[in-house]
Amino acid sequence: MSISFDSALGIHEKALGFRAQRAEVLANNIANADTPNYKARDLDFAAVLAEQSANTQRGSAGLARTNSRHIAAEGVAMGSASLAYRIPSHPSIDQNTVDVQVEQSTYAENAVNFQASFTFLNSKFKGLVSALRGE
Repeated sequence: MSISFDSALGIHEKALGFRAQRAEVLANNIANADTPNYKARDLDFAAVLAEQSANTQRGSAGLARTNSRHIAAEGVAMGSASLAYRIPSHPSIDQNTVDVQVEQSTYAENAVNFQASFTFLNSKFKGLVSALRGE
Protein backbone atom coordinates (compact mmCIF):
# COMPACT_ATOMS: atom_id res chain seq x y z
CA MET A 1 0.00 0.00 0.00
CA SER A 2 1.46 3.34 -1.03
CA ILE A 3 1.21 6.59 0.89
CA SER A 4 -0.35 9.54 -0.90
CA PHE A 5 1.40 12.66 0.34
CA ASP A 6 -1.37 14.84 -1.10
CA SER A 7 -3.97 13.21 1.13
CA ALA A 8 -1.62 12.88 4.12
CA LEU A 9 -0.42 16.49 4.11
CA GLY A 10 -3.51 18.16 2.71
CA ILE A 11 -3.42 21.88 2.02
CA HIS A 12 -0.59 22.51 4.49
CA GLU A 13 2.14 21.94 1.91
CA LYS A 14 0.57 24.52 -0.39
CA ALA A 15 0.06 26.91 2.56
CA LEU A 16 3.77 26.73 3.30
CA GLY A 17 4.55 27.53 -0.33
CA PHE A 18 2.11 30.42 -0.24
CA ARG A 19 3.74 31.84 2.87
CA ALA A 20 7.15 31.69 1.16
CA GLN A 21 5.77 33.48 -1.92
CA ARG A 22 4.12 36.11 0.25
CA ALA A 23 7.41 36.70 2.08
CA GLU A 24 9.04 37.34 -1.30
CA VAL A 25 6.34 39.83 -2.33
CA LEU A 26 6.55 41.67 1.00
CA ALA A 27 10.36 41.76 0.83
CA ASN A 28 10.06 43.33 -2.64
CA ASN A 29 7.75 45.96 -1.20
CA ILE A 30 10.21 46.81 1.57
CA ALA A 31 13.14 46.89 -0.87
CA ASN A 32 11.26 49.34 -3.10
CA ALA A 33 10.08 51.66 -0.34
CA ASP A 34 12.02 54.58 -1.86
CA THR A 35 11.30 53.83 -5.53
CA PRO A 36 9.08 56.50 -7.13
CA ASN A 37 5.76 55.22 -8.52
CA TYR A 38 6.24 51.74 -7.00
CA LYS A 39 2.93 50.15 -6.05
CA ALA A 40 2.94 47.84 -3.02
CA ARG A 41 1.54 44.34 -3.66
CA ASP A 42 0.28 41.61 -1.38
CA LEU A 43 -1.12 38.09 -1.68
CA ASP A 44 -4.57 37.27 -0.38
CA PHE A 45 -4.51 33.95 1.51
CA ALA A 46 -8.28 33.44 1.18
CA ALA A 47 -8.12 33.87 -2.61
CA VAL A 48 -5.20 31.46 -2.94
CA LEU A 49 -6.90 28.90 -0.70
CA ALA A 50 -10.16 29.14 -2.67
CA GLU A 51 -8.22 28.79 -5.95
CA GLN A 52 -6.34 25.72 -4.69
CA SER A 53 -9.56 24.14 -3.38
CA ALA A 54 -11.28 24.73 -6.72
CA ASN A 55 -8.32 23.23 -8.59
CA THR A 56 -8.37 20.19 -6.32
CA GLN A 57 -12.10 19.67 -6.86
CA ARG A 58 -11.78 20.08 -10.63
CA GLY A 59 -8.79 17.80 -10.71
CA SER A 60 -6.62 20.31 -12.56
CA ALA A 61 -3.04 20.40 -11.36
CA GLY A 62 -1.82 23.40 -13.31
CA LEU A 63 0.11 23.89 -16.51
CA ALA A 64 1.46 20.98 -18.48
CA ARG A 65 4.85 21.12 -20.20
CA THR A 66 4.41 19.84 -23.74
CA ASN A 67 8.08 20.12 -24.62
CA SER A 68 11.19 19.42 -22.55
CA ARG A 69 12.57 22.83 -23.55
CA HIS A 70 9.63 24.69 -21.98
CA ILE A 71 10.29 26.50 -18.73
CA ALA A 72 8.25 25.19 -15.82
CA ALA A 73 5.68 27.69 -14.53
CA GLU A 74 6.18 28.00 -10.80
CA GLY A 75 5.04 30.53 -8.25
CA VAL A 76 2.39 33.19 -8.51
CA ALA A 77 2.24 35.10 -11.77
CA MET A 78 2.32 38.87 -11.61
CA GLY A 79 -1.15 38.99 -13.20
CA SER A 80 -2.65 36.58 -10.68
CA ALA A 81 -5.95 37.56 -9.11
CA SER A 82 -4.55 36.74 -5.69
CA LEU A 83 -1.67 39.24 -6.10
CA ALA A 84 -3.37 42.57 -5.46
CA TYR A 85 -2.21 46.13 -4.99
CA ARG A 86 -2.16 47.41 -1.42
CA ILE A 87 -4.38 50.41 -0.73
CA PRO A 88 -2.22 53.18 0.79
CA SER A 89 -3.25 54.72 4.10
CA HIS A 90 -1.82 58.12 3.19
CA PRO A 91 -0.89 59.85 -0.08
CA SER A 92 2.71 60.09 -1.18
CA ILE A 93 4.32 62.85 -3.24
CA ASP A 94 6.24 60.36 -5.41
CA GLN A 95 3.18 58.05 -5.82
CA ASN A 96 4.88 55.22 -3.91
CA THR A 97 2.28 53.22 -1.94
CA VAL A 98 4.72 51.37 0.36
CA ASP A 99 4.29 52.06 4.09
CA VAL A 100 7.41 50.50 5.64
CA GLN A 101 5.83 49.99 9.08
CA VAL A 102 2.82 48.18 7.57
CA GLU A 103 5.07 46.05 5.37
CA GLN A 104 7.35 45.12 8.28
CA SER A 105 4.46 44.15 10.54
CA THR A 106 2.83 42.16 7.74
CA TYR A 107 6.16 40.45 7.05
CA ALA A 108 6.54 39.56 10.75
CA GLU A 109 2.98 38.20 10.86
CA ASN A 110 3.68 36.15 7.73
CA ALA A 111 6.88 34.80 9.31
CA VAL A 112 4.94 33.64 12.37
CA ASN A 113 2.33 31.97 10.15
CA PHE A 114 5.11 30.36 8.09
CA GLN A 115 6.69 28.94 11.25
CA ALA A 116 3.29 27.64 12.42
CA SER A 117 2.68 25.93 9.06
CA PHE A 118 6.19 24.49 9.10
CA THR A 119 5.75 23.17 12.64
CA PHE A 120 2.42 21.58 11.72
CA LEU A 121 3.91 19.95 8.61
CA ASN A 122 6.88 18.73 10.66
CA SER A 123 4.51 17.06 13.14
CA LYS A 124 2.65 15.44 10.22
CA PHE A 125 5.93 14.00 8.91
CA LYS A 126 6.86 12.76 12.37
CA GLY A 127 3.47 11.06 12.58
CA LEU A 128 4.01 9.39 9.20
CA VAL A 129 7.49 8.20 10.24
CA SER A 130 6.07 6.80 13.49
CA ALA A 131 3.38 4.97 11.53
CA LEU A 132 5.96 3.50 9.16
CA ARG A 133 8.11 2.33 12.09
CA GLY A 134 5.05 0.82 13.80
CA GLU A 135 5.41 2.89 16.96
